[in-house]
Amino acid sequence: MTDKELSLRNKVKEAAKEYFDAVYAGAKTFDYIPASGKLLGFEELANMIDASLDMWLTAGRFNREFEAKFAKYLGVKCALSVNSGSSANLLALSALTSYKLGEKALKKGDEVITVAAGFPTTVNPIIQNGLVPVFVDCKVGTYNIDSDKIEEAITSKTKAVFIAHTLGNMFDMAKVKAICEKYNLWLIEDSCDALGAQYSGQKAGTIGDIGTFSFYPAHHLTMGEGGAVVTNNPELYKILMSFRDWGRDCCCPPGKDGVCTKRFSQQLGNLPFGYDHKYTYSHIGYNLKITDWQAAIGCSQIDKLDDFLKIREKNAKYLTEKLSDLKEYLILPQIENNCRPSWFGYLISVKQDAPFSKQKLVEYLEKNNIGTRQLFAGNILRQPMIVENDIQLRIGSKDLMSSKDLTQEHYKLLPNTEFIMNSTFWVGVFPALREKELDRTSEMIHSFIKKSI
Repeated sequence: MTDKELSLRNKVKEAAKEYFDAVYAGAKTFDYIPASGKLLGFEELANMIDASLDMWLTAGRFNREFEAKFAKYLGVKCALSVNSGSSANLLALSALTSYKLGEKALKKGDEVITVAAGFPTTVNPIIQNGLVPVFVDCKVGTYNIDSDKIEEAITSKTKAVFIAHTLGNMFDMAKVKAICEKYNLWLIEDSCDALGAQYSGQKAGTIGDIGTFSFYPAHHLTMGEGGAVVTNNPELYKILMSFRDWGRDCCCPPGKDGVCTKRFSQQLGNLPFGYDHKYTYSHIGYNLKITDWQAAIGCSQIDKLDDFLKIREKNAKYLTEKLSDLKEYLILPQIENNCRPSWFGYLISVKQDAPFSKQKLVEYLEKNNIGTRQLFAGNILRQPMIVENDIQLRIGSKDLMSSKDLTQEHYKLLPNTEFIMNSTFWVGVFPALREKELDRTSEMIHSFIKKSI
């Protein structure tokens, strides 16, 4: 970059800084307290300007920087950016179907253990790849998979475990990892809601075979849209990259040729010898890449991540203190053993014998400008996406069945999942919230309960 180009860039950013200070600087005032949200500074805007002025647009220098920073932060060998956390989950499971994994490859009809109380994009890739989801119940309080029930759900067709760390509270990694090793199962950690959480000092997403992350505005760091997959397995990394980049066999980055030094010296498939490796495809893949503009935001956000996590932890502790006198009526979040959560949200359950319902409490909070969220799908087996389609599935140790045949008796096999659907919701603890917003949240919950008892 010439001195003149650099000078012009700086002038653009100086004008942008003046605009940012006039429009966005200062603490935000909330009339409505959302359950989640982003926290952006001028640093993100400056990076976006740089990426725009580069005129490169697709993944480039900022993406390379972000992937390197992200891998270093997590302490993993390989990190690969994608266009969303949902794509990260799709990519992670699709990669495990690769023929390059030999006998370890997932095949249509193989089973994958998961949970019904969560976000659909943990379950969707299982169905989209022709695999069978096997649903195991959760624990109330941590809202993670009940690891004591996993082994009874395993059959000779079980090949993987694909579960999320619920709202930043990691599941029992020691037990789940031991089960996967005992039965030779793949383990995908959906860490989209758990960036920065730690289990015995190891970060979420780094303990299983593949970890996935989301950078949607609600998450711990944001790119607007965006996500990542990580792994310590170089073979899996190459397969993940192939599935992300149209299924191609070549690993050359955008705009680069001949990095592998074998561009015209291979014979793959039934192609003629020397066919251009850049146009050789080894998988039925996708295009799930991000833009450099998104990566530029991520490069700034990751520098702030530890501060964001500290505020989330502080806010969750503050809410626990404020609501501790309501334990007669509410179940407050319980931290998994050996876990340091990175709270995505603050989960609350209304006890079954409380003189009010979750529905009434949520409606009251929303009416009083306190944002709430369900634990996503509640019981996904009740969702139209399942009951309106003919999907092969299992529940715990029960036999294979079609989703068309689900009855109330089947739902009773997941009693805690049913309780979560009916009784659980969450409120915000994201970094833009201060004590005064948390006080309002607490005051409204107290006000409702006082009126209800």
